[in-house]
Amino acid sequence: MRVEEKPTGLCQVEADGCDRAKNHLYSGIHGDTSMGSERVEMRKRQMQVHEEAAASVLQARHRMGNTPTNASNACCFCWCCCCSCSCLTVRSEDETIQRSPFEHRTEGTTNCEESPKPTLDDARSWSMSFEKVMKSAAGRGCFRQFLRTEFSEENMMFWLACEELKKETNKTVVEEKVRQIYEDFISILSPKEVSLDSRVREVINRNMLEPTSHTFEDAQQQIYTLMQRDSYPRYINSTAYTDLLKSLEEPPPEP
Repeated sequence: MRVEEKPTGLCQVEADGCDRAKNHLYSGIHGDTSMGSERVEMRKRQMQVHEEAAASVLQARHRMGNTPTNASNACCFCWCCCCSCSCLTVRSEDETIQRSPFEHRTEGTTNCEESPKPTLDDARSWSMSFEKVMKSAAGRGCFRQFLRTEFSEENMMFWLACEELKKETNKTVVEEKVRQIYEDFISILSPKEVSLDSRVREVINRNMLEPTSHTFEDAQQQIYTLMQRDSYPRYINSTAYTDLLKSLEEPPPEP
């Protein structure tokens, strides 16, 4: 009689990691019997959208000849490069090097002091409209520093990444950046996931079939509106903005 061999060593670790991730993901749908039917359906829909978008990412990677060797037998039903399973998070050294420059560009200029210093008139104009903040490099830098204190810096990071994507014309580079933005800010498994409604996620899902420099246009606009309505008023009334104005005021003339 043939005895089934059990995985050992690294294979066992990977199998265990996949099982844990799979159980964790399914538990959100089936685990809690006290969860209302409406919440269950919403979770199912969210997972379905994520699965479809992840499949689109895989197709894009395949077209670029960058399909991972373990994609065909991935143990997670939600295959994507950001999956928490150990068997899918093991990246090659080349891919890590390739991702680093993008992440560095996206995360650059992280505080007001490192941004171009605004004039007093510039800083005062920011209180007139959110548009004036976002059109100013100094304004974006100072506002981003404030967002970090509210643990919502990913909104600005996503918006900046989309702006960078719009400037790209090379099809291969566009597809790679679309994949990276999806992994970093759209995937529900990403720690930097931005808050998007189901309609916008469905739009992204369709756009991922044929990635372009405008794939995330609707999502970018929604995040822009979120920052404008939610974080911007608090920034203008914050001590951070008040202190900035004071630091830019000219000293009183000597008697």
